[in-house]
Amino acid sequence: MSEHEGRIPTNLRTLRILEVLGKSESPMTPTEINQVLKLPKQTVHRLCTTLEEEGYLIRDTNGKRLKPSSRLKELASGVLFASRNQIAVRQVLVDVADKVKETVNLVVPKEDGMMYLDRVETDWSFRIQLPIGSHVPFHCTASGKTFLASLSPKLRKSFVRGMDLKPRTRNTFDDPDAFLEELARVAKQGYAVDNEEFMDGMIAVAVPIKDKNSRYCASFAFHAPSQRLSIESALEFKDLLLERAQVLGRELFA
Repeated sequence: MSEHEGRIPTNLRTLRILEVLGKSESPMTPTEINQVLKLPKQTVHRLCTTLEEEGYLIRDTNGKRLKPSSRLKELASGVLFASRNQIAVRQVLVDVADKVKETVNLVVPKEDGMMYLDRVETDWSFRIQLPIGSHVPFHCTASGKTFLASLSPKLRKSFVRGMDLKPRTRNTFDDPDAFLEELARVAKQGYAVDNEEFMDGMIAVAVPIKDKNSRYCASFAFHAPSQRLSIESALEFKDLLLERAQVLGRELFA
């Protein structure tokens, strides 16, 4: 047994494997994982096989590298939402909803799109219904763009090239090159908009929530009917979203 192996209790080694994958921007082989952990090769391969068999890890398209499965992402979202600071997080959403007078959302990426993890509804009788648990596409939503823009340029390009950019409205980005340019703008400016790209008559603004290492973990957004709020008017609340997203990051990872 190596000195390093002796410092990692047996029952924590699977968590360390998941931690290494969670910090990586791309799938990894067991050998690459072990370059970080420095455990016996057969130990890492055995634990990775177990995690795959139990549904916490899946193979990438090449079948060589491992990445978190939807089951593991559900677990991560649950842990995030069950934070001891959940009340403080909820109050941030309530405060922003009170100021923008529209529906505010906390959204996280899943295998099949962005999922609404929490929300505070507007008091307006005329509103767009997207309840907690709803899934929306990556490519035509402000929250989805915020997530995609957080990826490295190389991974972002690969992701977009493999997506079905199905038009939802006349404003949907359905050309990969144009969409990549849009994501580059989002990455540079730090926020994203949905200008009736997902649904006719709906606009949205989203910003990233980041952890203490400045890594993307969720999107903070609000949406509204375009008849009530224009994109230009919605962007007047951009700085408020950015400031509160920093508060959310601190509360979620305190």
